[in-house]
Amino acid sequence: MNYLSVENISKSYGERILFRNISFGINTGQKIGFVAKNGTGKTSLLNILSGDDTPDDGNVVFRKDLKVSFLSQDPALDPKLTIEETIFSSDNPILKVISSYEKAILHPEDTEAYQQAFDAMEAHHAWDFETQYKQILFKLKLEDLSQRVASLSGGQKKRLALANALLTQPDLLVMDEPTNHLDLEMIEWLEALFAKENFTLFMVTHDRYFLERVCNEIVELDEGNLYSYKGNYSYYLEKREARIETEATETGKAKQLYKQELEWMRRQPKARTTKSKSRIDDFSDIKSRAHKRRNDHEVELELNMERLGTKVVELHNISKSFDDKELFNKFDYNFIKGERIGIIGKNGTGKSTFLNILTGGMKPDSGKVVIGDTVKFGYYTQKGIKIKEGQKVIEVIREFGDYIPLKKGRQISATQLLERFLFDRKKQYDFVEKLSGGERKRLYLCTVLIRNPNFLILDEPTNDLDIVTLNVLENFLMDFPGCLLVVSHDRYFMDKIVDHLFVFRGEGKVDDFPGNYSDFRTYENSTPRIEEQKEERKVKNDWKANNDKVKLSYNEQKEYGKLEKEIANLEKSRETLQNKFATEKWDGDEIDKQSKKLQEIIDNIDLKTTRYFELMEKLEE
Repeated sequence: MNYLSVENISKSYGERILFRNISFGINTGQKIGFVAKNGTGKTSLLNILSGDDTPDDGNVVFRKDLKVSFLSQDPALDPKLTIEETIFSSDNPILKVISSYEKAILHPEDTEAYQQAFDAMEAHHAWDFETQYKQILFKLKLEDLSQRVASLSGGQKKRLALANALLTQPDLLVMDEPTNHLDLEMIEWLEALFAKENFTLFMVTHDRYFLERVCNEIVELDEGNLYSYKGNYSYYLEKREARIETEATETGKAKQLYKQELEWMRRQPKARTTKSKSRIDDFSDIKSRAHKRRNDHEVELELNMERLGTKVVELHNISKSFDDKELFNKFDYNFIKGERIGIIGKNGTGKSTFLNILTGGMKPDSGKVVIGDTVKFGYYTQKGIKIKEGQKVIEVIREFGDYIPLKKGRQISATQLLERFLFDRKKQYDFVEKLSGGERKRLYLCTVLIRNPNFLILDEPTNDLDIVTLNVLENFLMDFPGCLLVVSHDRYFMDKIVDHLFVFRGEGKVDDFPGNYSDFRTYENSTPRIEEQKEERKVKNDWKANNDKVKLSYNEQKEYGKLEKEIANLEKSRETLQNKFATEKWDGDEIDKQSKKLQEIIDNIDLKTTRYFELMEKLEE
C-alpha cells in the first residue's frame, strides 16, 4: 500500500476550478517535486495533504500510523519560547521516548519498564538527539539557542520550522518552498542531507537545481490536469516539451474538424434525427478542444530607457562595518555598460548593505560612490510592494500613466503591460491585498521595470515566483540592454543571466570571480585539492628553505604555468561527465564508452597533478 493515496480529488473556489478528479500516490523512497503556476492550486493541494483543508470531492488515504511532517511557508511558532524550547515543545516522537526513559530512571525497581524504555532509546537513536538538533541548528545559522522566537526574522522562523521537521524523522515530509530564506551553503547542505538520508518527500519549490539534484519524480498540475514524469527536472523539461508539441498538433487538428462541423451545424434543419443529435452533442467537445489556449507568455518589451554614458558607477575604496563586524574593506570597482553581475555569499556578509550603499540608501564608512549622469536605477528590494487598502492591480500601474513609452515612438497601455506579466483582464481588477505572495512579487517587479531603468538591481527576485514566471523573467532579463546586478540563491537563475560574480566571503573580503555560479562551484571544489597539496609539499620542504634555488628550464617554466589551468579544466570536464551519468538515458554500450572516457580524464588529472608538484618541488629546491 502507498504511504498516501490521492483518489479523484477536486477543488474549487467559487466559480474557479483549481483541479478536478486528480489522482496519484506517494510511496517510500519517492522524492516528488510538485510544479504548477501560482494561483492554480499548489497551496490548496499541500493544505489538503497536511490536513489543513479538505477536497470538494474524492479522498486522501493515509497508511495507518504514517508519520507526516509539513513545512509551510509561514510556520506558526510560539513567540514566547526560545529556539531550544521550540525544539523540545514540538510533537516529536523521539522526545516522548526520552521522556519515558527519564521516568524509568526514577523507578529502577521496575526492571521491565526500564528495559522497554532503554530499548526504545536504542531503536530511535535517541541518545544522540541533543547532538543532532544542535548540528542541524548550527547548519541553519541558529546558533543562539536562548534567542526567543519573537525576536527572529521571518527567514529564521522558517529555518527553525525546517529544523523541527527534519528532527521529527517523518515517514513523509511535505514542504512548501523549503529553500526560501536559505543561503547557498545551506541549500547545498540540505541537498546532501536528502541524498544521504532515506526521506520520502513531496515538495513545492521554484529552485530548479534543487529539483534536479533531489527529486526522482516531477508531478505537474497544468490547466487543472495532473501529469507525472518519472525522472529529475531535466527529464521533466524534455518530456513536457514533447507533450505540449503533441497537444498543439491535436489542437490544430481539432480546429480543422471544428470548421467542418460548424459548417454542418449551420446547414442542419430544425427537425433533427437521433443520429444528428449525437453529432451535435459531440460538437461542444470539439469546440472546446479547438479553442484550447496556453497561457505561457513571454515578456517582449523594448523599454525606452536612456542610454548609459561612459561613466556608469564607480566605487572608490568603500568600506562598511557594523560594530566589530566588517562587511567589506576598501572595495574598488568600476561598472561598465552591459555588465551582468551576480552577488553570492552567506547570509549576513553584507550583500543587501552593499546594494543600499550603491543606490544611496546608506553611506559607506569611508570611500565614495560616483554615479554617472545618465544612470537611472531600478531597485527591486526584498520588502516588496506597499499595499494600499482598496487599490486594484490596474490602478497600481496607472499611477505611472495610462500608457508607457517604448522605442521608436511606440507605446503600450497599462492593460497590455499587465497581460505581458501574466495578469489577465479579470485579474487586473482584483484588489492587491487578495493577490498571492508570488503575484505581488510579479506586480512589484512590473512597477520597477516600467520606470525604464538602465541599471537594474534585483535583491532575491525569484522568491515566491513559480517556474513559469521565472522563465518569463529570465527571458526578459536576457534581452535587458542595461547593467544588471542580482543577489539570488537561485543557482539556475544565476547561471542563466550573469557572467561574473561578486563573492562576499565575510570578514571584509569580496572576490570578483569571472564566471557564473556553476563555474564558481567547480573552481571552489577543485582549488582546495591543489592548495592543500601545495601546503603539504611546502611543509615537507621547509628544511630546504636555505638551500640554493635551482631554476627551471624555459620549457619547464612554460609547462608549469599551464598545468594548474589544465588541471582545473579537467576537473570541470570530470564533473560535467559525472552529472551526465545521472541525467542521460544511455544504453549499455554508451555507458561503457563514457566510463572509459571518464577514467581517461581521471588518469590525466592524476598524471598532470603529479607533474605539477614535481616541477614545484624542483623550483622550491
